[in-house]
Amino acid sequence: MPRAFVFPGQGSQVVGMGADVCQQSPAAQHVFAIADQALGWSLSELCFAGPAETLTSTQNTQPALVATSLAILAALAGDSTRIAEFTRAHAVAVAGHSLGEYSALAAAGSLSIADAITLVRRRGELMAAADAGGMAAVIGLDDDTIDAICQQASTPEATVVVANYNSPGQTVISGARSAIATASELLKQAGAKRVLPLNVSAAFHSPLMHDAATQLDSYVARATMQLPVVPVIGNITATPLVDVAAIRQELPAQVISPVRWVGTITALVAQGVDEFVEIGAGTVLSGLIKRIAPHARTTAIADYAGVVTFQATL
Repeated sequence: MPRAFVFPGQGSQVVGMGADVCQQSPAAQHVFAIADQALGWSLSELCFAGPAETLTSTQNTQPALVATSLAILAALAGDSTRIAEFTRAHAVAVAGHSLGEYSALAAAGSLSIADAITLVRRRGELMAAADAGGMAAVIGLDDDTIDAICQQASTPEATVVVANYNSPGQTVISGARSAIATASELLKQAGAKRVLPLNVSAAFHSPLMHDAATQLDSYVARATMQLPVVPVIGNITATPLVDVAAIRQELPAQVISPVRWVGTITALVAQGVDEFVEIGAGTVLSGLIKRIAPHARTTAIADYAGVVTFQATL
């Protein structure tokens, strides 16, 4: 049964994530210890005890989610130094939604745990500093119509674009707030069931992230990277990142580009994957995958009980 590991992005965070797996697994504890040391402060305490307002700040949420995903993966592997080996043994490919792409790269051995954590901390700081624009979820309208309306609503001074192709009937737009307001009215007129503003600090995955992407590029360029031990499906093209040069190009560009999650899952299914294992906080990706590929099997591992249950199937 060909299996892919998938890793969640921002929005899945919750106070207490990772706590029970760390209580039961020394390997998971070690991941959080690495994260705490890399950042110079206790990310683990923030994940386990909050407060929620601090955890949901973009610069904190991003390393917190990556640390939680990698801690759970380490618990599955039984050793924080063997997560890539475990991934190669039990998955034919990996993918992550937006931020989750860093977890996927670490799972595939391209990034160390410490480098993944420090990169996403910097990514979160740069994205939070943008402090411009907003995002909205569009429910019940096809992607071609949404794309066309975004173009119609955009001006040289105020742009709106598709940020996330999440699943059929669920798409996220991003950009200048005035352009989002215009697009929202047009989308409703075109038949969207709902257009819901999202509680985010800026217009992620849009041209408004240009400065953040430019600055992130210098940090990505200095990070140590290896070839992945299994294919990592990139967000931008929904195709494998074939070498280190492709990964270095992907990560900064991803900040201003749409997340092609529908394309990612469709491509994996076309390659024969029929089981998706979501590793990290929440079950968001499992829900999206069920809408994209209804016949695929999904498993979400968000706590130690999930670790034990999944290990029993191997």
